[in-house]
Amino acid sequence: MKQANEKMTILAAGLVIGVIAAALVIAGNPVNMGFCIACFIRDTAGALGLHRAAAVQYLRPEIPGLVLGAFAAALVSHEFAPRGGSSPITRFVLGFFVMIGCLMFLGCPFRMILRLAGGDGNALLGLAGFVLGILCGVFFLNRGYSLKRTYALPKLEGAWLVLIQAAILILLVMAPAFIFFTEAGGGPGAKHAAAALSLGAGLAVGIMAQKTRLCMVGGIRDAVLFREWKLLCGFVAIFAAALAVNAATGNFHPGFAGQPIAHTDGLWNLLGMLLAGFGCVLLGGCPLRQLVLSGEGNADSAAAVLGLAVGAAFAHNFSLASSGEGPTANGKIGVIIGMIVVLMIAVANTKASEK
Repeated sequence: MKQANEKMTILAAGLVIGVIAAALVIAGNPVNMGFCIACFIRDTAGALGLHRAAAVQYLRPEIPGLVLGAFAAALVSHEFAPRGGSSPITRFVLGFFVMIGCLMFLGCPFRMILRLAGGDGNALLGLAGFVLGILCGVFFLNRGYSLKRTYALPKLEGAWLVLIQAAILILLVMAPAFIFFTEAGGGPGAKHAAAALSLGAGLAVGIMAQKTRLCMVGGIRDAVLFREWKLLCGFVAIFAAALAVNAATGNFHPGFAGQPIAHTDGLWNLLGMLLAGFGCVLLGGCPLRQLVLSGEGNADSAAAVLGLAVGAAFAHNFSLASSGEGPTANGKIGVIIGMIVVLMIAVANTKASEK
């Protein structure tokens, strides 16, 4: 009975999150990008001046909202437990290359589902690569891969990323002159819902994700390892709800060509998400899950989030990120290097665990 209740809760949360993501598009967010962790971290990095790609600069309130929502939910349920010390630099590097993979594909696992719900056939190649990457990670999990245990930390140590996100919100409200914004019509960064609505959406998603442990990587991993489907059901619900809203509002456009903020290079869509999936398994969760764990006081997940942000800045400063025109030569090199580095991390930490 408890397991059935948990499954129903996850399904309900997925339906609500899917509606929220599709509704954010109606409210002004880019099409097929109502909620994208990788894209929003990238836009926020640009808003803070970490990269100067003028088309993708906006301080997205959804990200601070998500972390603060998870933090509030964890406090209420007495699950705020500062901990860390499990290879934080390795987690930073993994986060960095997960972002490189996501920006090759142009989206995180969350946006991959939303792109599918919008009819973007290119996301099917991304999904195939993502599953392959997760299977690579599961291969090493089955052989003892581990980044070692975590340790209890002082409360302030576990709260740093929460405080940083709160400071970002204060900056948006009190000192917008110091933030870089994409000019109207200048690119995806210029498309956004009202800040208060975006913040509210982030808070709601953060609370629900914290309560349900939603994670697409975890869902596929658990289905493969344990034949446990409840986490994956949450993302099926997100897809179904977003698809229904898109169909009702005219935002469902099936096909491959001409999809918003997407390219049609199937090989590199697949390889980009293969890198992202592989890295996420080694991290223990997708970018959404890393933000939620940061809100719960996990300093190692905070290191991964910082890696995501630096990876986004690096990708745009050195022309690694794809565009609607397709992947760049630098981006292809970055994905190949990322695969080598992530494989090295997997092998090194599997051997270490066998000693």
